[in-house]
Amino acid sequence: MRLPSLTGLRFVAALLVFFFHVTVMMPSPIAPHGMMSPFGDPGTAQGLSWLFGKAGYVGVSFFFILSGFVLTWSARDGEAVGPFWRRRALKIFPNHVVMWVATLLVFAAAITPWVAYLPNLLLVHAFFPQVEIHRSINVPAWTLSCELLFYLLFPMLLRGVKRIADRRLWTWAGLMVAGMVALQLVTQYVVPGARSAGAPLSDLQFWFGYVFPPSRLFEFVLGMVLARIVATGRWPSIGILPAALLTVAGYVAALHAPVVWGFNVATAIPLGALICAAATADVKGTRSALRGRTVQWLGDVSFGFYLCQGVVVIYGGWLLRGTHDNLTAGLVVLVLFAATLAVGALLFHLVERPITRKFGYAEHVPIPRRP
Repeated sequence: MRLPSLTGLRFVAALLVFFFHVTVMMPSPIAPHGMMSPFGDPGTAQGLSWLFGKAGYVGVSFFFILSGFVLTWSARDGEAVGPFWRRRALKIFPNHVVMWVATLLVFAAAITPWVAYLPNLLLVHAFFPQVEIHRSINVPAWTLSCELLFYLLFPMLLRGVKRIADRRLWTWAGLMVAGMVALQLVTQYVVPGARSAGAPLSDLQFWFGYVFPPSRLFEFVLGMVLARIVATGRWPSIGILPAALLTVAGYVAALHAPVVWGFNVATAIPLGALICAAATADVKGTRSALRGRTVQWLGDVSFGFYLCQGVVVIYGGWLLRGTHDNLTAGLVVLVLFAATLAVGALLFHLVERPITRKFGYAEHVPIPRRP
């Protein structure tokens, strides 16, 4: 059974990442290294940077939980591992390779060390603690390293999740959240590393707590367990709106919490609730604004919209470089949004969809059965 409301939510998550990228107060990697935020008024620039400072964390965490949920929901009994891996590789690698080449051609070749090229192309760069590797070339692609690990482990993890007794599913969901808490405690108090002046974490702490793919497995498995909770009818009657308000509350908590708790701990439960509420609404046939045709298209192009931000926002911001008054800066943001959406749509219609249709689903694909 399809879950269109979750498709709609994908674009909301990608949009949060976009707002983080266009308001962040950090130097552009392209000379003359001006601020990426186009807002020249210090109060506005700092206010927006704070407001959207954790938005990227929320968007990424949502995608990781959603990935576990959707893969478990749509898993087919008896499917061989090889076809599953092939479909998932064809989902992420074509867009990645296109953006990898584009980013190098546009600006990254001049600032990227040779040691980063191959790990980045093979999507293993997030396993490296060196900043010049895991933040190299098309920066948003580090999350694909995590997704690649999830896909490789999914067949084995699914067997384990399916063995969980129905009455213990909530216990396992709680254990995944507890695992996130434990990992961030290790990040803050055990992982070493010298901090830059004014930085809340060292580069090594940030990598371990946020970028390192095994550290994000708790979110992925949480999504898997939540899929079973919904499928077995154990999700309580919580609607999309209350779950969305809970997510907003979680984000407010993340804004005021130490940085490591904003990575995923403050928002994992609300995001899980939002995903479950949206999926339940689809199962019951409840009307939802997330199921409209336009929203569905936005959800379809969300992967490309997310992945091209490293090029469009950075290079586009350089083309429109400088800080501006609030009105002009707002127009710059709109131009960057339109350009990002256009490139994301091109990636979907010219790369992602044709390749997955031609090579990823050659065999007959039945309607997915619930786990």
